[in-house]
Amino acid sequence: MKYLQLVLICLFLFATENTYCQNNEVNIETTKLSNNVYMLVGQGGNIGVSAGDDGVFIIDDQFARLTPKIIEAIKAISDKPFQFLVNTHYHGDHTGGNENMTKQGVKIIAHENVRKRLIDGESSKEALPIITFNDRVNVHMNGEDVKVYHVEHAHTDGDALLYFTKSNVLHTGDTYFKSRYPFIDLKSGGSIDGYINAVKKGLSLVNDNTKIIPGHGAVSNKAEYASFLVMLENLKANVQAEIDKGKTEDEVAANGAITKQYDDLDYGSGFINSERIRRTIYQSLKH
Repeated sequence: MKYLQLVLICLFLFATENTYCQNNEVNIETTKLSNNVYMLVGQGGNIGVSAGDDGVFIIDDQFARLTPKIIEAIKAISDKPFQFLVNTHYHGDHTGGNENMTKQGVKIIAHENVRKRLIDGESSKEALPIITFNDRVNVHMNGEDVKVYHVEHAHTDGDALLYFTKSNVLHTGDTYFKSRYPFIDLKSGGSIDGYINAVKKGLSLVNDNTKIIPGHGAVSNKAEYASFLVMLENLKANVQAEIDKGKTEDEVAANGAITKQYDDLDYGSGFINSERIRRTIYQSLKH
């Protein structure tokens, strides 16, 4: 089981690095979400940027080889110094540029489990968060309070949500894959119940005007985020019903009726297909 989960993580990172274009030419696209908050899309997890008089505050940094392009995109937004960078969790498509970014002067912030997992993965000292938190932390920059919340055992055991209180922007990290089945990393402490609770926490912070930066996918909103929660709850209930009937993992994984409603909406067309999400939810509920 542990071996299979490790393989899944490796495949996830490989697929993320190779999804966007066959010639490996990656462009960083910038979308302005408020007076000072931006979303950057390249290859890997979506990046958030706050730029203002206090400097540049960054959320996630994708892969190391993309750092020059990411820096170029950020400097097109602001010529202020880089100050802080928050990792929403430890996966390499969100933390791969850490060491490069510290050379730009940033101080890395993350949940304490992110630092532990990066150390276990033999990351360099320069790539490690130097400020860690347990439950929550506030960052006061560029004229607003940024509230950073840890959500337990969701995508991993070190996930963070970030809410920009003035700009009304939420960055979910990988606790939200827009219009796709999510990757729930069971080996790294993730769970279906924790994932559902993370989305509920995020929804408690937003309103109809909030702009939401998902871990993967285009800019989203409260209605789409709420429908994602309904999908998760429905699939959990469907899988649990099969477990209650005494069905095995392989039987659940083979039962396309469990996910058909969302398969028809192409939720399974991303990295996590319908068979994989059925199997993952089964494993989470049984352990």
